[in-house]
Amino acid sequence: MSNADMFEANHDELDFEFLGNIRGKDWRIQTNVYGNGSTNVGREERYHLWFDPSEDFHQYSILWSDNLIIFYVDNVPIREIKRTEAMGGDFPSKPMSLYATIWDGSEWATNGGRYRVNYKYAPYVAEFSNLVLHGCAVDPIEKSPKCDNGPTSKAIIPTGIMPEQRSKMEKFRKTHMTYSYCYDRVRYTVPPSECVVNAQEAERLRRFDPVTFGGRRHHHHGKRHQRNRSSQSEATTI
Repeated sequence: MSNADMFEANHDELDFEFLGNIRGKDWRIQTNVYGNGSTNVGREERYHLWFDPSEDFHQYSILWSDNLIIFYVDNVPIREIKRTEAMGGDFPSKPMSLYATIWDGSEWATNGGRYRVNYKYAPYVAEFSNLVLHGCAVDPIEKSPKCDNGPTSKAIIPTGIMPEQRSKMEKFRKTHMTYSYCYDRVRYTVPPSECVVNAQEAERLRRFDPVTFGGRRHHHHGKRHQRNRSSQSEATTI
């Protein structure tokens, strides 16, 4: 979701991104949140999927309200962002449209840029089915919303995460999450205000990558160089 066509200098954005895949390895997705052009503050999370998304259709959903964002895969919540006062305009608040695209992220998407797109396999095709939208349509000129506030619409749209769903989210994150900006000690010495730090998540990621998530520094010897942060954070989870 984005409004970059209407707000070039201060756009909002909510992303589901399928990262480059290596044959035989788990597929990975990334979620991201930008508000008011805050692209200098990355809010990425990355996860392994428990299925091959190229073999069949699956459901990918985003709940976006005035103070809450939830990402879902097959009706399982995988990420929750609650608006905080300190976020200010960093929380997406302007009307957005939904779009899908295929773009070349060779510089970073597959093992930190180690594997680039091979265009001999083009054209690349993405297929979508059963697109459903609930919410308020906004006139692009007048920018006035027209909302469907009937009882059917309200019954369909959740207002938060129920206990059973939260349990599923915690299990997913424990099993599949490989990166979260909230625990990245290299980028943020203090987590951004919206981060809810989970001690178990922090410890698991710290064991997985003590440099990125533990704040440790490499000791350099001779001409050996530290690997970049992207390739560290995208290694395979054990």
